[in-house]
Amino acid sequence: MNQYYPQPYYPPPTQNIINIQPGMPGNMGQLRSFESFFDGSMLEQLGYTLLAVFISILTLGIAAPWGICMLYNWETKHTVINGQRLRFDGTGAQLFGNWIKWFLLSLNPFGIYGFWLNSKLKQWIVKHTHFQS
Repeated sequence: MNQYYPQPYYPPPTQNIINIQPGMPGNMGQLRSFESFFDGSMLEQLGYTLLAVFISILTLGIAAPWGICMLYNWETKHTVINGQRLRFDGTGAQLFGNWIKWFLLSLNPFGIYGFWLNSKLKQWIVKHTHFQS
């Protein structure tokens, strides 16, 4: 093989792998699929979104963290990544503390911290999203 033209490396595929281990106890002939999918319905999502918006409007935005947590909890319950279902353990009370902190930081001159709010919310959501065990 020429050192100037090495063979390209192709990593093994990670999607749709089927793992058959007939000799393993408890796995006799079982197939394990590593698929990723979302199994929520549009009507459920519409219902949860309307409920979260209604809660937020009814409380003038004070309960918005609870509505956000309700939506992300539903979304993660219906998400499967590499054959493992996700779960969300964040609560509205936890997010409310951050909500107040982020609001106060946004009151600085020109509301410059507001540019980071979406990123901070995503970081908090990811921090509280795990694989079900």
